Amino acid sequence: MLRSSRQSALAARRMTGTAPLRRPGAVGAVGGSGGAGAHPLCRVDENAQLLAYERMVKEAFDGIVPILKEISALQHERDFVAQAQRSAQRRLGFELPVDILEGAWVEQLDMRRLFAWCVFQTYKRFCDDFFANDPLASADADGFDAFLQACGFHTLDISPCADGRLAHVVRYVLRLPHRSVRRKSYAGALFDIENSLEKWVETEMLRYREGRPNLADAPTRYLKSVVYHYSSVDPQHEGCAAHGSDTQKAARAGLDRLNGFREAVENSFCCGASIDLLLIGLDTDTDAIRVHMPDGQGNLALDRYVDALELYQSTRSMGAGEAATMIVAALSQSAPECAEGMQQLVARLIENNISQIVYVKSAHGEHYPDIGHAERFIGAGVGFEEIQLRNLMYFAYLNTVEEATPDTDVGIKIFKGLNVARGLPVPIVVRFDYHSKVPGARERAVERCARVAGALKTRYADLAEKGLLHILQLVRDCTTDAGVEVLACSVNAGVKAGAH
Repeated sequence: MLRSSRQSALAARRMTGTAPLRRPGAVGAVGGSGGAGAHPLCRVDENAQLLAYERMVKEAFDGIVPILKEISALQHERDFVAQAQRSAQRRLGFELPVDILEGAWVEQLDMRRLFAWCVFQTYKRFCDDFFANDPLASADADGFDAFLQACGFHTLDISPCADGRLAHVVRYVLRLPHRSVRRKSYAGALFDIENSLEKWVETEMLRYREGRPNLADAPTRYLKSVVYHYSSVDPQHEGCAAHGSDTQKAARAGLDRLNGFREAVENSFCCGASIDLLLIGLDTDTDAIRVHMPDGQGNLALDRYVDALELYQSTRSMGAGEAATMIVAALSQSAPECAEGMQQLVARLIENNISQIVYVKSAHGEHYPDIGHAERFIGAGVGFEEIQLRNLMYFAYLNTVEEATPDTDVGIKIFKGLNVARGLPVPIVVRFDYHSKVPGARERAVERCARVAGALKTRYADLAEKGLLHILQLVRDCTTDAGVEVLACSVNAGVKAGAH
């Protein structure tokens, strides 16, 4: 039971939010031997790498409000524009739109436009760095595809909830190479079965026609996973909003969607076509996972799972080899008829997650301080491979606003509490990635951006008219390592955010 003082604190957090003015940052070192949360299987060096990256990116976003406060205090100085630009360049790494600064002598400085501009510019900078320098490169990336195939799978397709607290599920929570895993987020992890079926067909055609990632006659299968989530600190309020913070409901919905996808594959294609399934629960307060193990027929059950946090606790005092053996034994006991390859994969996920459990304990204590939403902006459209950080972006996967109304409405509701309640706008990045090898793909992506941006302004006209909603439009050729291309920005129609 939670103490009354903790309950009061949680209630206050829900009322006030945690962003953007008081987001807790990472503190402390991510320790190894003898440090907070230490474990023999923890990858200490990788934890340090990931922490440094998370700090760098989030501190860039969280530095926006303090510097804008300083600039606001200077707006009546004689050389205000020059002072403001020097401060912005020094503290943020870029200049501010001149037209906004020069208008300050006529009327109050438009801080909402400046805030949105800074968010967009910061996003653009970190996005370009991600594709240019691959800062989250995994040391075992080269061998992962071979390992996955050895386990009996040629594709790992993960659908987490769109909640920003799960955006890091691939590279941090599961410690997988982000380029080797398909990830598409949906509100409540309720992925689109038809879209997934199309992806399955595309994957099998590539195997048949081009031998990628392996030959069509190789004894491997498509593995589809859903990641639902819950809160151990405040389960009744900080769980999955799409399922009313009901953990059982969230898990059941994920399982039903997985079973529906498998049935769709089996009913649509002959010759024994099928897929394998994996259901994962994530405690967004500690980043510990629970993995629902399939039985000998590949079926999942809500009450049959292994808990990474429990295994972390029971193996802390062991040597690395003994701890790894204990994890395998626990998996075998949980689902003795489960295929050996699936057990090998889950064992690796558990071991990987133990490093993340240590990461959270070392940097934050028993749980994250921002157990609720603390996203910096909304991402809408198709793409965003670079978003591998917790509570950085709320994602709404969509082709049209109409088809994704629940996702976008949830995002707007979140940001009404995070930003609008403090007088700050909702920053939305509308983005569509495309394949340049497909004729007309860029043109269609550009058109989708404009259409979605217009629909967002119409649907949330009350915010847009008050300057409380701003939109950056981007496209990206995902067949290259190039960064994003800026199309338009509502902050300043004449100057592109991120333009040089």
